Amino acid sequence: MAGIYIHIPFCKQACYYCDFHFSTSLKKKEELVQALCKEIELRTNELENQTIETIYFGGGTPSLLTNIELEFLINTVYKNHEVVDNPEITLEANPDDLSNNRISELAKTPFNRLSIGIQSFFERDLKLMNRAHNSVEAKKCLEDATKYFDNISVDLIYGIPDLSNAEWLENIEIALSYNIPHISSYALTVEPKTALENFIKKGIIKNVDDELAQEQFHLLIEKLEASGFVHYELSNFGKPDYFSKNNSAYWQGKPYLGMGPSAHSFNGEQRGWNVRNNTTYIKSIQQNILPIERESLSVTDKYNEYVMTGLRTIWGVSLKKVEHDFGKNYKKYILKQSEKYISEHLLYIDDDKLLTTKKGKFLSDGIASDLFKINLI
Repeated sequence: MAGIYIHIPFCKQACYYCDFHFSTSLKKKEELVQALCKEIELRTNELENQTIETIYFGGGTPSLLTNIELEFLINTVYKNHEVVDNPEITLEANPDDLSNNRISELAKTPFNRLSIGIQSFFERDLKLMNRAHNSVEAKKCLEDATKYFDNISVDLIYGIPDLSNAEWLENIEIALSYNIPHISSYALTVEPKTALENFIKKGIIKNVDDELAQEQFHLLIEKLEASGFVHYELSNFGKPDYFSKNNSAYWQGKPYLGMGPSAHSFNGEQRGWNVRNNTTYIKSIQQNILPIERESLSVTDKYNEYVMTGLRTIWGVSLKKVEHDFGKNYKKYILKQSEKYISEHLLYIDDDKLLTTKKGKFLSDGIASDLFKINLI
């Protein structure tokens, strides 16, 4: 089983915190859609006839495409790949694109899952982040979407400057009031060369408070687990049967093809990434040239990636798998490196799996980096 990710590199405006690849000019939208379809065709054989179980439209803002354009891309996937009978097909969307009419029309397409970028229900936060929607639109789109879609995910951001714990809990409670079965939540991160970084340096916006972010992360876990959600990955919470199949596949090392400028791919042995420029991408594809760079993964690379993804999830890092896939020396190494974190109650071993404790979850990426192997034994 494999997945296909389609990157739509357009946005109405630039969110201050975002470092993903996108353009606020839609002039090349039609050319880009045609190029995406052609890339899907050019890469038909890359997955070696594996069946597609997920199709995910990310960005950028995929909801800026028309339903006709989106269906054209989905149909191209079906023409060039074998797809399971009931694939998970996700559309990332922003509230300002989701009018009642748009949602009702989307419900007639093959899309069966919406991932809605709410981020916050407070106007102050939305303005601070330069989001294109307002609080009223956020609530209205959820009210409408839940009438037509059962499988909905909402994005929320914590650690926003001046966002109190009480306000953060209110954000969560508002989302829960719509009976949303999946929530993805991320700490506001100051990425290099973003507008947010620039504003913080100039003192226009307060810097993020890591301690506050950690508090809000634990409040999030407590609130959602009490509401029947499973914290199945560091940033993701789902009701039973509503885990993201697309994201779970990434964390479990399944292969996927990434289509579009800046999109990444993985086949088990190699990683690839497309050029991060819309014009260059379109011109290359028009000439039947894939604008992709690839790297082959060493045993150590694969081990490091497995540790990074495994520690973020409820499935943890299987010590049996480490020994089977990478050798006894790697198992010995990870056990040795883990001793400190086990003694600090940040990691524990259960059923031969290395897992993070509740205390260790927020720190899982940093812990994982300390378990990485730098050189081959």
